[in-house]
Amino acid sequence: MSAAAVDPHAADPEPPPGGQRTFLHVLVNTAIANVTTSFLWFALTFWVYLETRSVLATGVIGGAYMLLVAVFSMFFGTVVDRFRKHRVMVTATTGTFVLFALTGLIYLSVPNAVLLDVTGPWFWVFSLVMLAGAVVEQLRGIALSTTVSLLVPGPKRANANGLVGTVQGLGFLVTSVFSGLAIGYLGMGWSIAIAVVFVGLSLAHLLTLRIPEPVIVHTEGQPGWVDIRGGFAAVMAAPGLFALVLFTTLNNLVGGVYMALTDPYGIEVFGTAQAWGIALAVVSTGFMIGGGLVAKFGLGRNPIRTMLLLCCLIGVLGATFALRESWLLYGLGLWAFFMVMPAVEAAEQTVIQRVVPFRQQGRVFGFAMTFEAASAPITAFLIAPIAEFWIIPYMDSAAGQDRWGWLLGTGDVRGIGLVFVWTGVVSILLALGAFATRAYRMLSTQYLEAAKNDEEAAKDEGGPSADSTTDGTASDDTATDDRAL
Repeated sequence: MSAAAVDPHAADPEPPPGGQRTFLHVLVNTAIANVTTSFLWFALTFWVYLETRSVLATGVIGGAYMLLVAVFSMFFGTVVDRFRKHRVMVTATTGTFVLFALTGLIYLSVPNAVLLDVTGPWFWVFSLVMLAGAVVEQLRGIALSTTVSLLVPGPKRANANGLVGTVQGLGFLVTSVFSGLAIGYLGMGWSIAIAVVFVGLSLAHLLTLRIPEPVIVHTEGQPGWVDIRGGFAAVMAAPGLFALVLFTTLNNLVGGVYMALTDPYGIEVFGTAQAWGIALAVVSTGFMIGGGLVAKFGLGRNPIRTMLLLCCLIGVLGATFALRESWLLYGLGLWAFFMVMPAVEAAEQTVIQRVVPFRQQGRVFGFAMTFEAASAPITAFLIAPIAEFWIIPYMDSAAGQDRWGWLLGTGDVRGIGLVFVWTGVVSILLALGAFATRAYRMLSTQYLEAAKNDEEAAKDEGGPSADSTTDGTASDDTATDDRAL
């Protein structure tokens, strides 16, 4: 494959002077918005489970969130490609502010007894409006991913994506603590008020920032607002990229199980929402450490291989952290689980940023998010009722304990432990199977050639080569070795 075949980026904008500094400002602002959004979403999950003790309700809420992300991601991606990134971020933050304020009005207007009736309409209206505010924030996430390409040189993008993971980990830590404490001591009303105030502050700060984007990049032929065809064409233009999206989609099917059951299991093992919130904050330092390691060392010469190896490790951790009903085992296992996640996310981001032209990246990220997000609700919606009405009662019975007690021990939530074990096994098999595909070899080759082109361009301009960066990008010799895979 020639360099021309893998480098459709001739018209891409060059990162401006000081672009990485601007990116850091945007990243900090996004962190504030993400922390606030996560805070309220976590608070909703804790509040609902504490008031209803229903795994089904929390599973459906998590599934509804991912379903909304899937429905709107292609639209979000098209918007990002059509408009300046700063305008997109301001619009998204404004939408989140308005929707969170609306949830506050609903909370004040509807009695708690009515609001917490999971069989009534107000519970779902309240939850969906709040989740919609969180989903709108995903528009900022897609814009941030393309901003990495706009402001950061190619050899440094894996490191920049690692910083994104670090900031997400910090946000997870902060929200884990304060969501549990807020619900435990202040209640849902004050939690909503805190979120509205901080989203407002984030919006005010965002209005003071400037993102240098010299040209408004319009899509070709003015396609519709949900440009599925354009996103699909851009994905198919990079050999093997569709297979990467397919793999992450299947992996998210597995992830839907963790989304539905992690909080209920944690609350039961640690005893209270406050204790689980503090514990989740501690284990979420894994996100920060993992993201920091990617920011420092990159993802190796082949991020796709790195991602698949780490997905195997995630499967191993998921299959072991609930083998016994132990808060220590669960906490340590989840900490390691979280440490690996930023590298997996950064790998996909880095590959797309390298092999897809900037003018199409919004649609590609939106296309990928549509399918990946759509997969998680499937298992979340399925596993929550299956766990609540079948697996948990089965493991509480003598038959279940006799059949699986040797593996899972005894306890109150051994049914969830059994689900985690089989979920981890499936995750391992998916990752090992992906290594054997032709698509893996094709996309690895394309990424390595694109990385080599970036290195040569940097040398021509007198800048740092890929060899001198922490991204770990391959030279000619290592690229040849990787093609042999």
